[in-house]
Amino acid sequence: MKLSIDARKLACPMPVIKTKKALEQENVTALEIVVDNPAARENVSHFAGNAGCVVESVVETDGDFTITIVRENEENERLESPAEKISGKVLFIGTDVIGKGNDELGAKLMKAFCYALTEISVPPRKLVFMNGGVKLCVDGAATLENLQTLASRGVEMLVCGTCLDFFGLSAALKVGTVSNMYDIAESLLCPDAVVTI
Repeated sequence: MKLSIDARKLACPMPVIKTKKALEQENVTALEIVVDNPAARENVSHFAGNAGCVVESVVETDGDFTITIVRENEENERLESPAEKISGKVLFIGTDVIGKGNDELGAKLMKAFCYALTEISVPPRKLVFMNGGVKLCVDGAATLENLQTLASRGVEMLVCGTCLDFFGLSAALKVGTVSNMYDIAESLLCPDAVVTI
């Protein structure tokens, strides 16, 4: 069955997530997804390739891109998500923004990243929050709901107690376990791969 999706006017990572969910359906053999910017076109195409599919065509019409994706496997077996390759990883989050250049943009990217973690098939094993990263785990944080979703799925979260105290946020913590430098160091020196955000 061929499925058509309109992903125009959707912020990152929604076009990729819509693509992922469509390809997870057993009866879908082909997908036609429309996006409205080059970044979404590249992201969807890249995801499709990593998910074991072929991007059959990309057609641009009046600034919109129609991407046709076909499954390579004839038996429509469940596709492995690229996220399944990160099982067991520990994410070290030392700031409440992603990247340098503009903090407003960095905050939007961090919110989108935390949401994306809730949608991947195999989330990281553990998240470690230090310095400004602890601000993501407190009351009123834009990332709180998504982090709570991850916690409910068994993702362990260590939140630096010294950092919470420094920012005056100890009473505002809403997700994760208050932790200490020893436990954090032990987590970062574990045999699992550590990724710094």
